Amino acid sequence: MPELTLTGLRVTLEVAQRGSFTAAAEALGYTQSAVSRQIIATEAAVGAPLFERHARGVRATLSGEVLLRHARRMIAHAEAAELEIAGLRDRLAGRLAVGAYPTAAAVLVPQAIARLRKAHPALTVSLWEAGSPAQLRRLRAGRIEMAVVAIGEGLPDYDFTGLRIEVIRTGGGIGVAVHTAHPLASRDEVHVDDLAQEAWIVGAGGEGGPQFGAWPTIEAPRVAYEARGWQTRLGLVAAGLGVSVMPGLAADTVPQGVKWLRVEDPALVLKRETVMVTATEASAGARAMLQAMRDEAAKRESSV
Repeated sequence: MPELTLTGLRVTLEVAQRGSFTAAAEALGYTQSAVSRQIIATEAAVGAPLFERHARGVRATLSGEVLLRHARRMIAHAEAAELEIAGLRDRLAGRLAVGAYPTAAAVLVPQAIARLRKAHPALTVSLWEAGSPAQLRRLRAGRIEMAVVAIGEGLPDYDFTGLRIEVIRTGGGIGVAVHTAHPLASRDEVHVDDLAQEAWIVGAGGEGGPQFGAWPTIEAPRVAYEARGWQTRLGLVAAGLGVSVMPGLAADTVPQGVKWLRVEDPALVLKRETVMVTATEASAGARAMLQAMRDEAAKRESSV
């Protein structure tokens, strides 16, 4: 007697989702005849037709609906088992602690962690958000294995003796966050001259963190509010109380009611960089995280 197979169940699900054998074959990379054979074998295993034809393709029969409901769970359990077994084979197991300054911790580092976890499911990664000096202290004390810190103009001259550093291109530069009802919000890019009369919401970050004031090249800017955290600053922007300098690295995190704009400013020379810091002899987990960060940064830069 024919038996159900995972391949047959996956093909059945694809046919149901696509609504035709042809579309399912294209999605799976199979020939149409191969899809037909899998459906015939699955129907033989359950002893009932699974699809009925109509003018625009096929739809599941009552028997097909029952099988589909169970097939989703069966495939999910099989994939979970495959993932767990892969984790047992994975050489990268255990825990990895990573630190990052707030802007990097908002998008880039979490996406890199997700990339790393997909490749190494047995590795548990924790993220600690903090200013650069605190991260470096923890790194030297062995409490984290990798620190993502900001360096450059306006920041302390950190001591990296005995540590390995690597600059990572985060892309996006810096821009401004404005209310979606702001007159400039209809554009994707503005000139610095358009910002001269704006009210600014500026940062008051912690020790060693990047301090975001008004736009650097505007003389005598009008500061309306000062707030420590990004959430508060963007909340003030969303309330229409001013605009705020914001790195493109965090542009994807703006809340409802806020839009990020690029700024054209020939006089602005950016003198800050993001670096990844590890021990000279980094662990296998830290090395894998470094690669995940490189891959994620390259992906983001190519999409800009």
